[in-house]
Amino acid sequence: MRKLLPLIGSHPGGRSAMTCRYRCGDACFHETPNTSDNAYVGDVIAGALSRRNVLRASAVVTAAAATGAALTGPAAPQAAAAGAGTASSTAATATRRARPARGLRFPAVAPNTADAVTVPAGHEHNIVIRWGDPVLRGAPAFDADRQSAKAQAGQFGYNCDYMAVLDLPGERDRQLFVINHEYTDEALMFAGYDAENPTREQAEIGLQAHGLTVLVAQEERRSGRLTAVPRHHLNRRITGTTPFEVTGPAAGSDLLKTSADPEGTRILGTLNNCGGGITPWGTVLSGEENFNQYFAHGDQADDPATAARLKRYGFKGGASERKWERFDRRFDVAKEPNETNRFGWVVEIDPFDPDSTPRKLTALGRFKHEAAEPRLTPDGRPVLYMGDDEKFDYFYKFVSAKRMKRGTSAAAREHNRTLLDEGTLYVAKFTGDSPAGQIDGSGKLPEDGEFDGHGEWIPLATGTTSHVPGMTAEEVYVFTRMAADKVGATKMDRPEDVEPSPRTGKVYVALTNNSDRGKDGKAPADEANPRNGNKHGQILELTEHRGDPAAGRFTWNLFLVCGDPEDPSTYFGGFPKDQVSPISCPDNITFDVHGNLWISTDGNALGSHDGLFGVATTGPRRGQVRQFLTVPTGAETCGPIVQERRVLVAVQHPGEVDGASVEKPASHWPDGPGALVRPSVVSVWRTDGDDIGV
Repeated sequence: MRKLLPLIGSHPGGRSAMTCRYRCGDACFHETPNTSDNAYVGDVIAGALSRRNVLRASAVVTAAAATGAALTGPAAPQAAAAGAGTASSTAATATRRARPARGLRFPAVAPNTADAVTVPAGHEHNIVIRWGDPVLRGAPAFDADRQSAKAQAGQFGYNCDYMAVLDLPGERDRQLFVINHEYTDEALMFAGYDAENPTREQAEIGLQAHGLTVLVAQEERRSGRLTAVPRHHLNRRITGTTPFEVTGPAAGSDLLKTSADPEGTRILGTLNNCGGGITPWGTVLSGEENFNQYFAHGDQADDPATAARLKRYGFKGGASERKWERFDRRFDVAKEPNETNRFGWVVEIDPFDPDSTPRKLTALGRFKHEAAEPRLTPDGRPVLYMGDDEKFDYFYKFVSAKRMKRGTSAAAREHNRTLLDEGTLYVAKFTGDSPAGQIDGSGKLPEDGEFDGHGEWIPLATGTTSHVPGMTAEEVYVFTRMAADKVGATKMDRPEDVEPSPRTGKVYVALTNNSDRGKDGKAPADEANPRNGNKHGQILELTEHRGDPAAGRFTWNLFLVCGDPEDPSTYFGGFPKDQVSPISCPDNITFDVHGNLWISTDGNALGSHDGLFGVATTGPRRGQVRQFLTVPTGAETCGPIVQERRVLVAVQHPGEVDGASVEKPASHWPDGPGALVRPSVVSVWRTDGDDIGV
């Protein structure tokens, strides 16, 4: 039998210390901001299995062994527990003879450590756009030795992350992209960079390299190749200095007012943009995540309440990593204490109107937003699902009070731009089905054979009405984490991206990892988080009551418990584990037209580079994970988009390996030796021109 794949790195998952430093300000190595005594979802999940499910699974496995049929969904828990049992082995043999699910019929890529984008046999790829490539009219070509803030303001930003693609009416073979830029790594951007003494120009370049890019791309008809169209009239850069309008119930709050904005309605810039979503009315949402790291002197609060709020959001004392406070007072908490409250929101962009003012949406709450994925209720009201990407933080949703208007008329557009300003903000509370005593931290299934349970959505605020005792509505929106603490929300293991299935309506939540689970003074394993020292993460599947996104309750189960298939603590939707690709640290997720879930990883802890994986969510192949690509040394796979004829990924922070610098690169991707390593967007297609995975 194959040996377990090696665990790597001392940081969570397989991240380098350099990535932790620049992306999130070493959040995992600081005190966990959530010190409430709320229940942990891991404890909840550990009690979710029931004996009736074990019996049901056993019956199905026995039938599969007798008939030679492929193992199906209900048998999954037993298969995971049985391992080398006769019935399970018979089912696995039958499954080996069957083809993968439609959309996943490609030669699976093996785990590897190549300094390249590795794609399946019979596929090719190209670079769509790199950091520094021109986007706007007048922007120069990238020159590593002659960077400037003015040039960067018109060029593609750094560390591309979430991507949205929209149709472009009237322009044949063209598509409109909106792409986030999460953070900058100055050590890989500037030759001779001195982290203790950055220059003003370097700080200003960094500000301009954050934010978002709106970009038109040209597609090649006979392949999946895409090429950026620079200087198109819809192209746009939104940066760390772009003016934003504040909307929703906290707009104008005293908590948002600063010396530069005494009205509390206009904010400069967006930072650390991570996941997002496309609204049904054609705008794009983007979440501000690890914003706390950009601010200095977070320990210099003038009163205990402010100090507690800053601590809950992870603000620290001393200088910031990038030292922007030396050149812009708004990043110094001691000088502008409310500026911190102006980040951590979901922002909304209208990509079809380059003159429009982007908006920060206060009705959606303020926390480390990883995603903002919408769907519609049966009566046409938008609902957004949102994760707070921090160990032991929470999962939220927002239900609008208004119905969407169809069409693109001026009246419809004006109405729809208010949909995310009025409604109710909720936080999730999970309950498991199994006794907590059946969870021992090893990942062993409880007696009922499934990690599952039920839950409720606890309201936090509706418009100007707070549902949280002791907090005003404005306080709920600005200090949402503290409101969720008060109502007893369930602590999760880094809830990152969220994606509702367009076919079933089930909501999938990526829980990336939590190496602190089970440590002294930390929460032990539970039903939703069944392993202590969880380096690999899991995918949770949530079903709203009667399929209604506005429902007040739901059921849930664990769809995947990630890691090495040889590890008995892993679970792949019930699919035989000898037929799946190893997967670790799920992060961004999306769906293809066939209903398969695609998962990109962040911090693979199994000794391989990060990658992109597809997995069937229904039918006899449910849980069969298949790896589609891997990314270069030090890189993370982000923002996947799976179209019929192409797959797109954002290759973030290539070469971000401990000790790397411009002078000592750890990667030569994408342009080879002698060139600066550059985060880029990649398009992949089949060489025969056929659809992906069919």
